[in-house]
Amino acid sequence: MKIAVVTNDGRTVSQHFGRSRYYQIYTIEDGKVVSTELRERGTGHFAGGAMAGAEIHGAHQDSRGRHGYGADAMRKHVMMAAEIGDCQVLIAGGMGAGAYESFKAAGLEVILTDQTYADDAVQSYLSGTLRNLYEERTD
Repeated sequence: MKIAVVTNDGRTVSQHFGRSRYYQIYTIEDGKVVSTELRERGTGHFAGGAMAGAEIHGAHQDSRGRHGYGADAMRKHVMMAAEIGDCQVLIAGGMGAGAYESFKAAGLEVILTDQTYADDAVQSYLSGTLRNLYEERTD
């Protein structure tokens, strides 16, 4: 199993998925971390190339004012999910509701947490104590 944690420094959980620079990927075997990999994100606010500076928030809101909806946002979410297509779990500090729903639809178990450190969040997940704070941490 692989767990992706969004991060800006490889140690802490990024508080917003779309503004994170990297994924810290944890490979799990027999309930234990056997390796990690820092993977640069190719999409999102900090990405280079065609996606540089892309804004997916304000213009595409649902009826409750939550961001990350609309055809353009969905297309970008599909690209983001493809970057971690080898992972089964995604952990972040927060994200837009549209992104959350898109990643769930892509087959990822998405957990939004208030844990500070990526290693701690993964260990809590593995022990079954990591709570999903979806209601508090989507916008």
